[in-house]
Amino acid sequence: MTNGVQRDRGDIVVYETEDGGVQLDVRLENETIWLTLNQLAELFGRDKSVISRHLRSIYSTGELQREATVAENATVQEEGARSVTRKLDYYNLDAIISVGYRVNSKRGTAFRIWATNVLRQHLVQGYSVHEQRLVALGQSLKLASDITRRKQLSGDEASALLQTVSDYAYALGLLDDYDHQRVAVRRKSVREAVRVDYAEALALIDQMRSAFGDSAVFGVEKDDSLHSSLSAVMQSFGGQDVYPSVEEKAAHLLYFLVKNHSFVDGNKRIAAVVFLRFAEKNDLLYDEQGGKRIADNALVAMTLMIAESKPAEKDVIAAMLTNLIAGDGGDATTEGAEC
Repeated sequence: MTNGVQRDRGDIVVYETEDGGVQLDVRLENETIWLTLNQLAELFGRDKSVISRHLRSIYSTGELQREATVAENATVQEEGARSVTRKLDYYNLDAIISVGYRVNSKRGTAFRIWATNVLRQHLVQGYSVHEQRLVALGQSLKLASDITRRKQLSGDEASALLQTVSDYAYALGLLDDYDHQRVAVRRKSVREAVRVDYAEALALIDQMRSAFGDSAVFGVEKDDSLHSSLSAVMQSFGGQDVYPSVEEKAAHLLYFLVKNHSFVDGNKRIAAVVFLRFAEKNDLLYDEQGGKRIADNALVAMTLMIAESKPAEKDVIAAMLTNLIAGDGGDATTEGAEC
């Protein structure tokens, strides 16, 4: 996995308006940006029917070809206690810009500038293997240092954070043989994942209340983002899973659960428990020798790092956690940056 955007499959990048009023998980695939109809409506502050009308006009007049600017994506959604797979249309940057000029030119221009910069960064990520490895380790150490400054850590928390970075460096082989391997996510388990559904997550939270009954608002949902977190890691795009391995799914599940801040109280504790249930269901808790793939203090440290991190640091944290889960053994396949 490269730092930032990936070349060979869809990835998620975060877009936020200058005023912070809109934040979108934007998909990057095939050298362009993609948004759903709902995301277009949110981005431009218009009703979906208005966006749909403009899209129909764009295609009917021949301004753009629908076949070249629309991709269908199978998305798993939680509807009550059911998990439902629905097909959504995603519109590429050309379509997004065309709609933007019609309904909100200022917002459209800002998004175009942002998207152009994201795509440019994607195209120029041609670092050597040696540089990539040093960059990855440097980011990890800087991230640990930054989080330590942002939040006063106890001695145990600081030790766990430093040990996690050390384990990450070792797992990637960053401390020796720099020129012989690529910085990569180790995809040990590219297989169908067993999901944790919404009802199961709620049952876990109910069990936790007996242990953390000191707060009347522990586990009380603030919005529907728990649904979103559970579904996001199971999504596919263009016939491929957005997160191909179960390790990547597990890592991003923990990230989304912590970052979405779905509950009035207990967010980090709930995130860790739901993550562990997913790991248990997908045989990720223990290695072949029966040892823990990720130590308790490392999970605490990673949860803390996610909570204190900035959106731009998402890829670094996700790569760290993915490699910690994957461990150092087994028949891991690696994908590095294009050189």
